[in-house]
Amino acid sequence: MTIERSNSERTVRMAGEYFQRDRNLQPPAYTPTYKTSVTRSPQKALLSLEQSLSELTGPVFNHNDLGPLDHDMILNYAKDGEPIGQRIIVHGRVIDESGHGVPNTLVEAWQANAGGRYRHKKDTYLAPIDPNFGGCGRCLTDDEGYYFFRTIKPGPYPWRNYVNSWRPAHIHLSVFGPSFTQRLITQMYFEGDPLIDICPIVKTIPDEDAIKRLVAPLDLNASIPLDCRAYKFDIVLRGRRSTLFENRLEGN
Repeated sequence: MTIERSNSERTVRMAGEYFQRDRNLQPPAYTPTYKTSVTRSPQKALLSLEQSLSELTGPVFNHNDLGPLDHDMILNYAKDGEPIGQRIIVHGRVIDESGHGVPNTLVEAWQANAGGRYRHKKDTYLAPIDPNFGGCGRCLTDDEGYYFFRTIKPGPYPWRNYVNSWRPAHIHLSVFGPSFTQRLITQMYFEGDPLIDICPIVKTIPDEDAIKRLVAPLDLNASIPLDCRAYKFDIVLRGRRSTLFENRLEGN
């Protein structure tokens, strides 16, 4: 079966379903040092479900779907002032294995505030909620695959893995392809954070080079003096230098 979808920008042709991921190449779902994987890991054989038409053909995004402050997490939730914390810029390119930019790709970001607390009803960490910080943003890559967010540097936070477990500061990033089944999710860490090396979640990744590709270096050339520091994080979709994605751990 071939599916055709036309819009003002392009026509997408897809034959049949997408390839299923090879789960034999993934790290084990059961990882006792990552405590919640004990109950989250499958206990029975997995089922293979046929992909639906909506999974194969949508969504499609354009600039009309985004608000003017969607990429600016310093201002997009501000009520009576700006949020507390270190002001930063996160920027980079979404690129393929050949280094070519991937244009018109939706990049979403979500994170904790400067104190390490998410704006979520199940987050009960003692750090206060910042009334002027929502912690969510999104943008579309330009013609060269470039994206950027302005935000507050998130703080680390404790979690109930084992005694005194802390997650390093991080930002969650999602990249949408031409369909729902091609949504990729990863986490970006910050250069120099000592918690990265001892995080049980990070340590489930066996490839040290893959971990390094999740760490964004400080980029003073893109920083704004007396305002924002910048961190550069390229998202590589395929190839030997591809970014590790949480929902596609096998790589390519």
